[in-house]
Amino acid sequence: MTAGFVGDVILRPSFAPRPEISHVVFDFDGTLSLVRQGWPEVMVPMFTEVLPLRDGETPEDLYKLAFDDIMKLNGKQTIYQMIQLAERIRERGGEPQEPLWYKHEYLRRLEQRIGERIQGLNDGSIKREDLVVYGSVELLEGLKARGLHLYLASGTDEPFVKREAELLGLTHYFGKHIYGAQDDYKTFSKKMVIERILRENEIPGDKLLAFGDGYVEIENTKDVGGLAVAVASDEANNGSGRMDEWKRERLSGVGADIVIPDYRDADALLKLILGR
Repeated sequence: MTAGFVGDVILRPSFAPRPEISHVVFDFDGTLSLVRQGWPEVMVPMFTEVLPLRDGETPEDLYKLAFDDIMKLNGKQTIYQMIQLAERIRERGGEPQEPLWYKHEYLRRLEQRIGERIQGLNDGSIKREDLVVYGSVELLEGLKARGLHLYLASGTDEPFVKREAELLGLTHYFGKHIYGAQDDYKTFSKKMVIERILRENEIPGDKLLAFGDGYVEIENTKDVGGLAVAVASDEANNGSGRMDEWKRERLSGVGADIVIPDYRDADALLKLILGR
């Protein structure tokens, strides 16, 4: 079934072609965009700064706890990671700030980290293709050429998603269908976006295809009967063709039908899934 592929691809037992697919939902960071590559290196230290150490616990233990908490919620809105942080502080006898305070502090630190990337995209000193997951444009073009409808749903705050999609030249693929997190976090989720796609277009879940590098979009897609492609992107080495081991193992475990490192085999992948 992998004829025409030059890179790695894992087909899970759940995979079967879906020529009837009509709508596609994408995660953003790590799935299409690399503007925020390295975000755990901002979030994990922020967590470990404020988490009280327990007796007998080492800084390495605290790092692992923070990393696991964060990555288990990867793909959900950032606020959920901050809610988890506040709960951890409280259970360890501390007095946390409000989760929204932590979210804004994290975003402030992350903006400092990615500021040069944003500026470079604005002034042209950084090429768009350097901060787009390898092969993304070819995949998006292939989906559009086949007449599929594309949606973007991200756990990153919506103004930032729209800003970075525009800087990367991706906005026109999605039009008005770009959705992201809100400060009033109960008004947005990827599950809500998926339910809206199905409802407004009056389609069953088996006509939905999703691409993502986090738990949430994979689980939400599988819950409605859709086909899920896990993008185990090697964000620090764009175009390496290697799968990130952590992503590969975790995303396979939550039901992904296909696992890929990037989109180097975009045309072969679409032919495999859609039969055209």
